[in-house]
Amino acid sequence: MKPPRECLPRLWFRPALAGALVPLLPLSWLFAALAGPRRRLYRGGVLKSARLPTPVIVVGNITVGGSGKTPLTLALVEALRARGRHPGIISRGHGRTTGQTRPVRPDDDPLRVGDEALLLARKSGVPVYVGADRAAAGRALLQAHPQCDVLVSDDGLQHYRLQRDAEIALFDARGAGNGHLLPAGPLREPLSRLASVDAVVWNGQPPVALVTDVVQRKAPGVKTFQMRLAAQPFVALDDPARVCEAAGLAGKKLYALAGIGHPERFFAQLAALGLSFTPRAFPDHHPYVAADLEFARGGTLLLTEKDATKCAGLFPGQAWVLPVRAELDPSLVEEILDKINGRKSD
Repeated sequence: MKPPRECLPRLWFRPALAGALVPLLPLSWLFAALAGPRRRLYRGGVLKSARLPTPVIVVGNITVGGSGKTPLTLALVEALRARGRHPGIISRGHGRTTGQTRPVRPDDDPLRVGDEALLLARKSGVPVYVGADRAAAGRALLQAHPQCDVLVSDDGLQHYRLQRDAEIALFDARGAGNGHLLPAGPLREPLSRLASVDAVVWNGQPPVALVTDVVQRKAPGVKTFQMRLAAQPFVALDDPARVCEAAGLAGKKLYALAGIGHPERFFAQLAALGLSFTPRAFPDHHPYVAADLEFARGGTLLLTEKDATKCAGLFPGQAWVLPVRAELDPSLVEEILDKINGRKSD
């Protein structure tokens, strides 16, 4: 039997199964009763929050599970650099076994820094620091890299201990599911929270019902933008210099592995490339061992970039990684720049 953390998401995003979650509604009401006052206490200054000397942009979501925050963070950092900024990235480092605030280097162990943070360090070309306290991570980064003039927080929309100058909330095509707060639904905060963010980004085509609910009812006037994840040529797991187009994999015995917040998105992307494969989903941030990859023995393994950070050296056969690149609406970048350029001096 699968643990609840794997079963619940399947119920959250399937309206026909909503009845099975009714017993959890009292817990959702309790969650709301605790989460709402907590945010108000931070906003009112009762609970202490930290303001850093440089602008902070938070890329997050109000739903549980992967929606594409890491690719969005990478694309935003690239856009900021193209406009003359010197960004740095801070992250909690989800999935790591250590808790200290520390820098992330491209050759780091994902178990020590987190798989997403390691991917950010390898692809961004900017300083990356991890820490459970994002404010402490930001201070450490700025002390080591004083040239950084803006920080992008990968996740952390609910980390109110860190003050922020701009907030981006991201949704993928699953939307808000059944619209309930945890644990009866996928929401960390109610949809009304979107009224206070600077931008809502749709990764892919959002459900019409969600757009109507957010734009017309819960957060009228919130600015919305589109984003899409574009697949790049596959790269070999054991040699990133080797590349392969999807056509070169057609007809092979393919297996696909995904241990991300929404594995089905990866599988759908492979199918859209015309590939037939046997899928295997693992929990988000899963710490792989060689036995986990045995299902693909004798075939060719396809992986996400995030999973690839933890699978090097574990698979004896041919394995290919599918990089993706977030394509942003240029007006999103201009909106965020206008926001941080108007920051008041400390």
